[in-house]
Amino acid sequence: MIARFLYTILLVIAAPFLLYGLFKKRPNKPFVGKRWKEHFGKTPELTTKARPLWIHAVSVGESIAAIPLIKALKQQNPSQPIVVTTTTPTGAEQIAKLGDIVEHRYMPIDFSFAVSGFLKTVNPEKLLIVETELWPNTLSTVAKAGIPIIVVNARLSEKSFRNYARIQPLFNVITPCLTNVLCQSVEDAGRFEKLGINKDKIVVTGSIKYDIQISDDVKQKAKELRAFLGTDRPVWIAASTHKGEDEQVLDAHKEVLTNHSDALLILVPRHPERFDSVFELCEKQGLSVTRRTSNSPISQSTQVYLGDTMGEMLILLGAADVCFMGGSLAGDKVGGHNVLEPAALGVPVITGPSYFNFKAIVEEFLKKNAIIITGQTQLAQNVINFFNNHSLIEEMRLSAFKVTRKSLNYLKRTVELVTR
Repeated sequence: MIARFLYTILLVIAAPFLLYGLFKKRPNKPFVGKRWKEHFGKTPELTTKARPLWIHAVSVGESIAAIPLIKALKQQNPSQPIVVTTTTPTGAEQIAKLGDIVEHRYMPIDFSFAVSGFLKTVNPEKLLIVETELWPNTLSTVAKAGIPIIVVNARLSEKSFRNYARIQPLFNVITPCLTNVLCQSVEDAGRFEKLGINKDKIVVTGSIKYDIQISDDVKQKAKELRAFLGTDRPVWIAASTHKGEDEQVLDAHKEVLTNHSDALLILVPRHPERFDSVFELCEKQGLSVTRRTSNSPISQSTQVYLGDTMGEMLILLGAADVCFMGGSLAGDKVGGHNVLEPAALGVPVITGPSYFNFKAIVEEFLKKNAIIITGQTQLAQNVINFFNNHSLIEEMRLSAFKVTRKSLNYLKRTVELVTR
């Protein structure tokens, strides 16, 4: 109780800064707008009186991971109402793509009064948390209301484990609230157990992110984009880059251009508020750059194509010959992003050395020689090697495809455990 009390005091102090970052208008980024009250538990009534399944996916990555799970749950029980909460408007934007099969609400901030207000309005029968969004006051309030809490696709990197261990008394508040923790890997399960989660509550299901279904529409749009960019020129993509990585990627692209003068880089910053600054960076470095939103024609002299849209990552990935996955050259701050998406599209993947958020997945790829890990100095050479050796692209494509196809039962197992 003391740990939770101290935590709440700190949250009161930090909340204005957190909310300012959440509510601040940013270029190219969706805005919470008049729905800000939902973060304080003022939640609009649902369209149904039936008790819904509540799924929480904090932001974009978790929302994308949740979508196959949501579709599978609805397929199994079409009459089951589902409410999905996100903390960020970018996450909300992803959930909106599901149409009317779910209802979206913003997640209340981690104050008991806000969570209680949400529960009173929504009255969920069960809470599924995607990955590891564990808020002490939220979990305590939900558990006190007698609502089962299941963490799905749970992951806990070594870094996160050490951070939680530093606040063990607070994690001890969380532990009894959880009904089940469905982990991505044996290593994740071991770390949760070390933190005090009862072994009987932990199940290793594998990552539901393996189950990526690429629609015919996405494939067709990727094909059309590639025709627009140029089918005969070498194209690589730097996906979900973070601040500090763009410079490294552009330096690598300049080196690639010395070997393949017609090469094109598709550069996709992770955060939409950085679109303008990255465009200016490309121009400052003397590179010919075209924004996707400009709808301007692409010529052979165009060297960078800036992916400054949201929700089109699969299309952009599908138009490339090779993918560098961002968040992996940004030191230990980020820990990489989902390498399964390019792999599912048959695009060979290169990642930097910092991939702790997807450690189990990357190691599975490494076992099958289906991924290349590189530092910044070798990035250009690895891209050049792919461009010079099309058989290598095909070899990596097949290896990655085998890894992704191997694990399609992960989602099925998760659905079975959640609904039993």
